Amino acid sequence: MSDKVLLDYGSGGKASQRLIGELFLKHFDNPELRRMNDGAVLSLPGKIAVSTDTFTVDPIFFPGGDIGRLAVHGTVNDVAMMGAVPRYLTCGFLIEEGLPMADLERIVESMGAAARAAGVWIVTGDTKVVPKGAADKIFINTTGIGEVIVDPVPSGDRAAPGDAIFITGTLGDHGLAILSTRQGLAFETPVLSDCASLNHAIETLLRTLPDIHVLRDPTRGGLATTLNEIALSSGVTCEIIEDDIPVKPEVRGGCSLLGLDPLYLANEGKFLCILPEAQAEAALKLMLANPLCTGAKRIGTVLANEKPDTPGRVLLKTGLGGKRLLGMLEGEQLPRIC
Repeated sequence: MSDKVLLDYGSGGKASQRLIGELFLKHFDNPELRRMNDGAVLSLPGKIAVSTDTFTVDPIFFPGGDIGRLAVHGTVNDVAMMGAVPRYLTCGFLIEEGLPMADLERIVESMGAAARAAGVWIVTGDTKVVPKGAADKIFINTTGIGEVIVDPVPSGDRAAPGDAIFITGTLGDHGLAILSTRQGLAFETPVLSDCASLNHAIETLLRTLPDIHVLRDPTRGGLATTLNEIALSSGVTCEIIEDDIPVKPEVRGGCSLLGLDPLYLANEGKFLCILPEAQAEAALKLMLANPLCTGAKRIGTVLANEKPDTPGRVLLKTGLGGKRLLGMLEGEQLPRIC
């Protein structure tokens, strides 16, 4: 193959076949993909969960990850948050002509490793190459399919007064890692993205405590925006305690320097868990036992709205004992973050 991506690689002809055989099949190999059909025939018992996402992160390589790993982790996590065990992924590439082939292979190799670690197969996909300048390096679309293992499934409209609110680790790592790389900033302690697949930790929780009300990964818009979405869907107030919210000192310092709020920065390896108070202690023990959740903490409680017709809201109890409303993110703090 050429050392750069050529328009021919998206033509559907011999060049496309070489790209698929020598690159994608090499790193994604599994029995279903090996059939080389235009689609895949899958088998799953019962209900399925499906999620799709498109990744346009800039830069495509960043401390702690890359666009390929992010594409796998992001969609695996979205399927898992629906109370499902992710099984299969589809993958579509939109590649700019001239992208170094070494960069493409690095991305594809990273995706293959991430898929194997998550226990999913990439079973079918598509590749398009556009002229130089018509896209920025590479965009990746992934769709995930999983087997639902609980009923009812966790959902943003199931948060109930009295529920405990947990986060599985420190906030803002991914957002600040992207920004620091994009702007060429260096901190005394390097900030790494938390990009990771959370499906194994979530499956353990669901199989042990099936009555989890809400699972959500606070990606774009961060913790504050995600909690607002949940509060509005459920018609409740989410009260969180500022001093209990885990943020690394280097992330807090970087946000202070740049005028950012870690509560609104994207995360790619943490999840929110909202469940009945009676299960709170057991849930925390299960989370802390997983290497990806060793920073898990209870950060708040779901309350009934003061008035029945009041929209859902998020209250932050400050370190000084006061309370302030946390609204949704207005605009975009960091474009092309995932």
